[in-house]
Amino acid sequence: MTTIDTAEYRKRLEDERARLTHAVDFLEKENPGSMTDELGELAEGGTDNHLGDTATAMYDRELDEGLEDALKRIEDGTYGTCEVCGKPISAERLAAIPWVRLCIDDQRRAR
Repeated sequence: MTTIDTAEYRKRLEDERARLTHAVDFLEKENPGSMTDELGELAEGGTDNHLGDTATAMYDRELDEGLEDALKRIEDGTYGTCEVCGKPISAERLAAIPWVRLCIDDQRRAR
């Protein structure tokens, strides 16, 4: 169980989720259709030609899942606790990356 005040972190996570949702909605409106529709044969060759697009989509998905997981951890009282060692994550680390799951030491070991 963590003793940090999670209200500020909850607001930051919810604001980030809203920002990402808005960005995705904007991009879908600006770029209707699939990559194949937009680029024709270039997109049909598979993901080899669009690794940047694939990487961006994967990053966005992981970030969104990270935000949702962090909000769940706030609800269940485990927010701010390292998922590996169980020690508190520093306030500075949480301020920099509110959806972080690991303390800095375990994050370094995970690389």
